[in-house]
Amino acid sequence: MTTFELADSGESVDVDVQELIIAGWAGREQAGIDEHIEELKAIGVTPPSTTPLFYRVSADQLTTADTIQVLGNASSGEVEVVLIGSPEGTLVGIGSDHTDREAEAWSVAHSKQVCAKPVSRQVWPLDEVIDHWDELTMASWATIDGEEVLYQQGRVTGLLPPGELLQRFGLEQTRLAPGQVMLCGTLPVIGGVRAADAFRMVLEDPVRGREIHHRYRVQSLPVIA
Repeated sequence: MTTFELADSGESVDVDVQELIIAGWAGREQAGIDEHIEELKAIGVTPPSTTPLFYRVSADQLTTADTIQVLGNASSGEVEVVLIGSPEGTLVGIGSDHTDREAEAWSVAHSKQVCAKPVSRQVWPLDEVIDHWDELTMASWATIDGEEVLYQQGRVTGLLPPGELLQRFGLEQTRLAPGQVMLCGTLPVIGGVRAADAFRMVLEDPVRGREIHHRYRVQSLPVIA
């Protein structure tokens, strides 16, 4: 059971996560998709067969913890809007599709499974933002060699909106069932994909003047042959 918190009221919402979906290559414009493809080709990742793709990940990989453990030093985060199906309706948070980049070079699907997916504990009801969805922005910062640098930044207009994304996934409604969670696609990286010691991300709603934050540390475990 994962406990989320409605950011404005502090009310807790318990979600029994049963299905975790990563929407890959979910750009709204082909130019943005192509940029992300080229970004990953630079580190050896094979281009997708079609876009978007929906990767399934073990539900227990979802975490609101502030530390994750990874094997080796070849993983990195990607800021993404998160949709969460709950008993209170569909919720919106911010998360990271943390991915093993060495594994990604030979299997994107496998690489998605290797690392935990950190998400914010605080969330908003989707109904509170859907009417001004395109005004939302997200950003991430990576701590590399002790220095925090801007890693990604942009409006969600670069990605498919919730209704269209869920329809592409095969849902007739624009809501997730309780227990379904989807990470909804990422933004181009500033300065190239690279590993970090910590990753911070924010989802901003300028219409209502509020933000959701999450930060997590990355603990690298030794690779033993």
